[in-house]
Amino acid sequence: MHVPLFPLNSIVLPRGRIPLQLFEPRYIDMLTRCLKEDRGFVVVLLRDGLETSSAAAFYDIGTYVRIIDFQQLDNGLLGITVEGVSKVTVVKCWKAPDGLNMGDVEVLLDEADLPVPDALSELPVVLRALLKHPVVNDLEMTVDFDDARDVGWRLTELLPIDKQEKQRLVELQDPLERLERLHALLEALE
Repeated sequence: MHVPLFPLNSIVLPRGRIPLQLFEPRYIDMLTRCLKEDRGFVVVLLRDGLETSSAAAFYDIGTYVRIIDFQQLDNGLLGITVEGVSKVTVVKCWKAPDGLNMGDVEVLLDEADLPVPDALSELPVVLRALLKHPVVNDLEMTVDFDDARDVGWRLTELLPIDKQEKQRLVELQDPLERLERLHALLEALE
């Protein structure tokens, strides 16, 4: 797939949602093209630089997202909500003339559909508590609390952990390994 890349200091994973504010012309043009062509773009985590910088470096594993809502915000900016579709790897990237990051991406294999093990049963409880936060609740995400992928993906998005650690969790393809790592991180936070 040949798609726009959107470097952020945040992540989103499949079935997750994230609100974004667009104000740069390159991203408003990207939004227009995506809506017109009924396609998405890829959210990648910034490695170095700022979200507004044209020289930002980013990781090569991200998430292909679709726009599910957009509106004019009270501050005059354009707000959109995107939902993750699939994890992808960026195999080649370049800058378009307007400064937009573009890339050729390949969809990664789906992760195994596994239940949350009994030994990690407190993770869905933690996730339920995080989902009660008003900003998260407003995203109206559907979560399968028995699905190790869903629980791990949402916790990776929502927990206040270092962005390099978040990226390591994004890159894992084994949902149980991700849950075990999240469990260790939660114990370290306590």
